[in-house]
Amino acid sequence: MIVAFSVTPLGVGEDVGEYVADAVRVVRESGLPNRTDAMFTSVEGEWDEVMAVVRRAVAVVEERAPRVSLVLKADIRPGVTDGLTSKMETVERHLSA
Repeated sequence: MIVAFSVTPLGVGEDVGEYVADAVRVVRESGLPNRTDAMFTSVEGEWDEVMAVVRRAVAVVEERAPRVSLVLKADIRPGVTDGLTSKMETVERHLSA
C-alpha cells in the first residue's frame, strides 16, 4: 500500500517547516520507501508498518504543537510492491510517447 499524507501543526504561526521536517525525519528513519514533495509525503509498505510510521510522524509534531491536522490518502493494493517508482515510470513512459 502507498499512503500519501500531510501533517500540519496548527497554532504555531506561519513558519511550519521545522515541524514538518520532524515528521519527515520519522518517515525517512523508518526505512520504508518514501518520497516527499511540497504537499505530501508518500510512504510504501504493509498496512501496519505504514500506519505506525504515520502515527509516529503525527506524534512527533503533537509533542510541540497544540493542534495537528492530518490529511491522508491510501492506495490499498495487495501484492503490489515498488509502487512509488512503478507508478511514476508509467506516467513518464506515456509522457515520452
